[in-house]
Amino acid sequence: MTAPPLSNLINELTKLPGIGGKSASRLAYWILKRTRAEAEALASAIVDVKEKIFRCSVCNNMTDVDPCAICSDPRRDPSVVCVVEEAYNIATIEQTREFKGMFHVLLGALSPLKGIGPLDIDVAGLVKRVQAGGVREVIIATNPNVEGEATALYIAQQLHPLQVKATRLAFGLPVGGDLEYADQVTMAKALEGRREI
Repeated sequence: MTAPPLSNLINELTKLPGIGGKSASRLAYWILKRTRAEAEALASAIVDVKEKIFRCSVCNNMTDVDPCAICSDPRRDPSVVCVVEEAYNIATIEQTREFKGMFHVLLGALSPLKGIGPLDIDVAGLVKRVQAGGVREVIIATNPNVEGEATALYIAQQLHPLQVKATRLAFGLPVGGDLEYADQVTMAKALEGRREI
């Protein structure tokens, strides 16, 4: 038998992505072992993020200033826009320190089985940005799954009349991987995306 406040905390923690009952229980007991000040700091950080973080009016990135730090950085190249499904995808690309353009967050991917259609993601915002001028290339960096591929094709179709270069991230074998462990789809994408050396 668990005390109701602890059961309630465990129940709320199970609503987090990737957190099952056991993980939620471990987290709840970890929080119990912390000091009151540490627990209040965690609770305050959660409330703070809900009160102060919003979407950038230009790219849909999560930010506390508008436009966001990326959109307002004069060192970035506004002629290249990288399209991602979610704001947290930006961090993965930024960690490479290779991309110097702008971003556009779709806020999801097409998924008819989940009831997510073209009006549920922000392709219209991307099209408006391209129509405004100054964009020469749109890099489509959606996930390499059925939804991501469908979304990439839809974006390419919407951009085609605008005569902007639309590219897709290359897929294939990971650096340091062995060929024997590659699945058929990965190997097919690696062959398709090969380049001259």
